Amino acid sequence: MSKRFWRRFLRVIGVMVLLFGLLFAYLAWVSKINPPKVSDLSAFQLQREEPDKGLYVIKNSWFRKSNSGLYEMYVEGTPYELGTVNGKLSEELVKKQEDYFSEQINKMIPSRSYLHFLKYFIGWFNRDLPKNVTDEYKQEIYGVSQSASEGYTYIGTKYSRILNYHSAHDIGHALQNMMLVGCTSFGTWGSASQDSTMIIGRNFDFWVGDNFAKNKIVEFVNPSAGYKFMSVTWGGFVGVVSGMNEKGLTVTINAAKSSIPGGSATPVSLVAREIVQYAKNIKEAIAIAQKRKMFVSESFLVGSALDNKAVVIEKTPDSLSVYDPNKNEILCTNHFQSNDFWNSEPNVEQRANSASVYRYQRLTQLLQQNGPNTVQKTVNILRDYRGVNNTDIGLGNEKAVNQFIAHHAIVFEPQKLKVWVSTSPWQMGQFVCYDLNKVFALKGMKNNREVYEADLNIQADSFIYTPAFKRFEQFRANKQLAMDGATIIPDSLVAENPNYYNSYVAAGDYYFKKKEYKKALPYYQRALTLEIATVGEKDHIENRIKKIQDSK
Repeated sequence: MSKRFWRRFLRVIGVMVLLFGLLFAYLAWVSKINPPKVSDLSAFQLQREEPDKGLYVIKNSWFRKSNSGLYEMYVEGTPYELGTVNGKLSEELVKKQEDYFSEQINKMIPSRSYLHFLKYFIGWFNRDLPKNVTDEYKQEIYGVSQSASEGYTYIGTKYSRILNYHSAHDIGHALQNMMLVGCTSFGTWGSASQDSTMIIGRNFDFWVGDNFAKNKIVEFVNPSAGYKFMSVTWGGFVGVVSGMNEKGLTVTINAAKSSIPGGSATPVSLVAREIVQYAKNIKEAIAIAQKRKMFVSESFLVGSALDNKAVVIEKTPDSLSVYDPNKNEILCTNHFQSNDFWNSEPNVEQRANSASVYRYQRLTQLLQQNGPNTVQKTVNILRDYRGVNNTDIGLGNEKAVNQFIAHHAIVFEPQKLKVWVSTSPWQMGQFVCYDLNKVFALKGMKNNREVYEADLNIQADSFIYTPAFKRFEQFRANKQLAMDGATIIPDSLVAENPNYYNSYVAAGDYYFKKKEYKKALPYYQRALTLEIATVGEKDHIENRIKKIQDSK
């Protein structure tokens, strides 16, 4: 080859290197997020104390672990102080939560080069995130981020990481439609409730590995502006996914089908946080949701003691609608119900291809059984793992109300300002009751003691003590081993959970990866005869069968 060719070749390579260099420089620049300006940083000098074993305090704020297994925290102050005190009190959990999150991401995306690219992509995608988060919440996130781990600087600064984690839910289900959040929520009041008062229940089916749900925090917040409120959260997270304020206004979120967005906006959890902090009724909740731009579609089930009713605020990146059933009960899974969005293309696709409609039908059946609703009945519904008409669809099926992946379940009585929070495993452990009036009246804590209402706690479900549950736990462990590439006995998956289609899919996939197609085929064929959760999973099974048949 001529020298002219090589000079041209080297010139092209040089230009490509320069372009890639400029690209990564640009990505690094847009992904850089500076912390907000805070006029008073004195809270950073505060130190936690331990006046009693297991009780940590900073002024009137406190943090402890209940004998129920739940962590409990009360914080008060200005936004920066709220975040800083939160982080200092729960520093170990802030660090652990990021460890668990990173651990699961590394399992899902084992390629280091792709993870490195993903870092810059998310930085670019979230380049406008700070513009869409209020100064108040940026200051609070900045405060809590100062207690984050030093071990992830290769991802970004403490502040940029914690801020970005608040949009993880949105990015996950919008960009890849991973639907890490496939929740069920419902409410009753008036004649639909036994004592006529409002009852709202929900499963928060957010799964980022089992470890992520280990350290749940029941947080009680007394902000310098707005209403006092409680929420169920985790270390380093100041958004709200399930919460109730002192006016008896509740908010829970349910993911809906989204189109692929072009950039970030306000994270859903921060919209929910603003509603529970600043709205006393449904009208004010709608106004807050209306003024915030989101980049995913979401349902906000809002219950109001003052209005004595609940509605679903359905919000897309472009518009908003309110679903009011005009009766004494409301149900919400993962599709929109309002006239405005019912026939929208994403919603039609969601209803046709996901487990949402089936789960809605099962929820309807459960609410119609056994007369008017009670707190105990609400808990029973949240724990239900069967299919329509009480059929056995296997444990862990996405079509069930209880999918055995819930981060938490929660029950509110807004007029009474009482709330019940689930304990492990999933929503099958006891539900612990808190009275918001009593917790907010504590005025600090000096002695380590329980703050729940022991006589109102709801006992664990007896199912967790049965051989069937033990077999299910073993099934989950073996399935994870198979996914990790370990050697297992596929028949054990089937024996441990025989009516679950995914038992057979997992066994089939195990043999398929080993190119033992004859052994894989009968498992896939059997899976097709069972209740499959989504069209996508059915397509996967049928595609595998076709590949096996074509290989003969």
